[in-house]
Amino acid sequence: MKANNNNKEQKGVKVLLPFYFFTSLLFFVAVLLFFGLAYPHHLHYQEQYQLFLFDSAYVWEIVRQPGGVADLLGRFCTQFFLYAWVGALIIALLLSAIQLLTLRLFNSQFSYGLSYVPSFLLWIFLLDENALMSGVCAVLLMLLVAWGIVKLSRGWTRRILLIFAIPVLYFLAGPVCFPIPIDSLWLGVHYYRYPTVFPWLLWGAALSVWIETLLQFLLAREGSNGSKEKSATKVSTPLLHKEGLGVGLSFLLVAAIMGSFVWKNANLKAEKVMQYDFMARHQQWNRILQTINAEKPNNQIGVTVQNLALAMHGVLLEQMFNYNQNGIAGLLPDVKEDATSPLPTAEAFYQLGMISVAQRTVFEAQEAILDFQKSGRCYKRLAETNLINGQYAVARKYLLALQKTIFYRDWANETLQLLGNEEAISRHPEYGRLRKSAYREDFYFSDHTTPEMLESLYRTNTDNRLAYQYLLAYYMLTGDRERYNQFMSKKQ
Repeated sequence: MKANNNNKEQKGVKVLLPFYFFTSLLFFVAVLLFFGLAYPHHLHYQEQYQLFLFDSAYVWEIVRQPGGVADLLGRFCTQFFLYAWVGALIIALLLSAIQLLTLRLFNSQFSYGLSYVPSFLLWIFLLDENALMSGVCAVLLMLLVAWGIVKLSRGWTRRILLIFAIPVLYFLAGPVCFPIPIDSLWLGVHYYRYPTVFPWLLWGAALSVWIETLLQFLLAREGSNGSKEKSATKVSTPLLHKEGLGVGLSFLLVAAIMGSFVWKNANLKAEKVMQYDFMARHQQWNRILQTINAEKPNNQIGVTVQNLALAMHGVLLEQMFNYNQNGIAGLLPDVKEDATSPLPTAEAFYQLGMISVAQRTVFEAQEAILDFQKSGRCYKRLAETNLINGQYAVARKYLLALQKTIFYRDWANETLQLLGNEEAISRHPEYGRLRKSAYREDFYFSDHTTPEMLESLYRTNTDNRLAYQYLLAYYMLTGDRERYNQFMSKKQ
C-alpha cells in the first residue's frame, strides 16, 4: 500500500513538473523586474552604507559573532548593489532558492502555494531600506541545513543531527533559526539597521517554515489514515488533473494576496528621493535636468539636487523659479543629524569649493549610520577632500582601505598616485579646480549657511561661477534686494 502511494505521488509530481518550473520562473522574473525597474535606488542606498573589505581582520570581526556567517554573506551580496540589476539578480536568486527549498521540505502538491510564503514575506521585508540582506541569508542557511538533515538521514540519525545542528545554525545564522525568538539573543544580530528594532517580517518568514512543516506533518497523518480505506491502484488521469488544479489555485491565491502586499508596502516616494541622491553622487547633471523636467521634485533632497544641477549647467539664476523652491533651504539646507539628508548638501559644498565643510558633513553623516558600519561612498569622498586640502596621510588611510574592495579598488590605486604630486593635482580637472576655489583663510562656520560665506568664497576665486550663482540665488530667494545691489556694485 505504501509503495503504491509513493508511486502515485511520484507520478503526480512528474506530471506537474512543468507547472512547478513555470511558476518558479515567473516568481524569479517578478522579483528581478521589481528591484531592477521599480526599486533600483533602494539597492544603491543599501550599498552606500556599508564598506565590505577583503581583509582577514574585517572578516573575523564579523564571523566571530553569533549569526556572523549570515551577516558576512549579506554584506558580501550587498556590495554588488552598486549595480542595481546585479543586486536585483542576487535577490531574485536568493528568494527563489528559499522557495524551492521550502517546497522540498513540504513535498506536498496541495500546499504548493504555501512554499512561496517565506519568500514573499522576505520580499516585503526588503522593501524597507533599513532591512539588511543578512536576514535573507540567515533564512536560506536555516533551510539548507534542514533540507540536508531531511535528505541525508532517517530515524534516530535525523534526531541526533538535529540536536547538533541547533548550535551550528545559531553560529551560522543567528537566532532566526529558532522557532521562538529569545530576548537575550535577537538584539545582537545584524538583521536590521536599527539595532533595537525587531524585524517582524523576517521572523514571520522564518516561523512560516516551521508552521508549514507542522501543517505538512498533520496533512501526512491525515492522508495516511485515509489511505487505509482506499484502493492504492486507482491513479487515474482525472485525479492528476484535479491535483494540478489544486496546485494552480494555491499558487494563484498566495501570489495574489502576497503580491498585493508587496505593491502596497513599496515606498516609491522614498525611491524617488534616493534617485536624486544617487544622481548627485555620480554627478549625472544631464540626467537630473531630464528628470526634473519630467516631474518637478517637491522634497528637500530633490530640490537641493535640482538647484545644484542647474548651477552646474550655469542656468540657476535664469531657471530656478521654473521649478519648486524651498527658500534658502533649497540651496544649502541646514545639516541634520542623520546619515541620508546631509550627503546631497555635502555634494553642493564640495562642488562649490567649500571642501572642509563638505568633509565635516560627510564624516558626520558616516558616523550617523545606525548600525555603525562604514560607507564606501563616504570613504571615497573623505579621501578626495583630504587630498584637495593637502592632508595626504589621512587621504592615504582611506585609500588603503578602499584598495581592499572590489569596486573602489581601481579608483583607489589611481588616486594613490596623486598623493604629494602637486603638479598632477593642479592638472586634475576636478581636484585642481576645487583646490583653486577653496577658502584661503580660516573662519568661523555656522551651521546655517550665510551670504557672507558665499561671498567670501567667490572673492577667493572670481572664476568660481557656482559660488556666484548660489550667492545671487540666495539674495533672490530671501528677497534681499539691497544686499543684491550692493554685491553687484562691488563686482562692477
